[in-house]
Amino acid sequence: MTNTSGNASSDLPGKPPVVDLATWQAARDELLIREKAHTHEGDAIAAARRRLPMVEFDGTVEVVGPDGPVPFIDLFQGRDELVVYKHMWHDGAPHQGQCEGCTVTAWHVKDAAYLNARGVSYAVLTTGPWDEVAPYVEFMGYTEPWYSVRGVDGPAGGNMGYVTSYLRDGDRVFLTYSTTGRGNEPVAGSFALLDMTPYGRGEAWEDNPEGRPEGQGPCWYWRSDADGNATWGPTGRPVPQWTRPGATPENTLGRTGHH
Repeated sequence: MTNTSGNASSDLPGKPPVVDLATWQAARDELLIREKAHTHEGDAIAAARRRLPMVEFDGTVEVVGPDGPVPFIDLFQGRDELVVYKHMWHDGAPHQGQCEGCTVTAWHVKDAAYLNARGVSYAVLTTGPWDEVAPYVEFMGYTEPWYSVRGVDGPAGGNMGYVTSYLRDGDRVFLTYSTTGRGNEPVAGSFALLDMTPYGRGEAWEDNPEGRPEGQGPCWYWRSDADGNATWGPTGRPVPQWTRPGATPENTLGRTGHH
């Protein structure tokens, strides 16, 4: 399956079998038992997560934002809890050459109003120098706070590509939780929605019924061309960038190496 809008087919490969509503409902009810067990196990894991110990670190360590250097504790914005996404960065690369996976992930949280209402602040951290990060944030239209943690060790800085949680107790700051890889997926709700569709994510690792199209590499749709076709070629961009005014095909990613 590819992103071909307006290209409906009467002969989709590997379609689910057609049954009557009662047969469908019986199969749906059987699956619901497993889904509820999965939900309950997720609740149990979240309960264990809330019982993890924590690590204190220096909350006065400085990070750089639009107003210059500020102490890390300011990222809490007066609240007691903070969740950050740590965005990978390619030094010196233009917008289209920045990390595609992190772009897709960060794009999903453009408004943290509900987190804020529950006493949780949100920010994006990256190792890019602020003079590169600032125009990127403007180009993407992000309104949630971004900060450069260049040269800052963990737990405030450190490795990127993580979701990390912190707790503030007065003037004391603590690391409480961190995850990466597929642990980041709760930030990007599109993955969970794709898992509810009959053709899924279209990735090779998925267990699909016989006759379904062969899946492609993990995260194969992080980049696309201007027409929405997946590509990792030099004219591609991280998919959310095509929504931005002035986004055009380019001839190079302007970077070396790959995260």
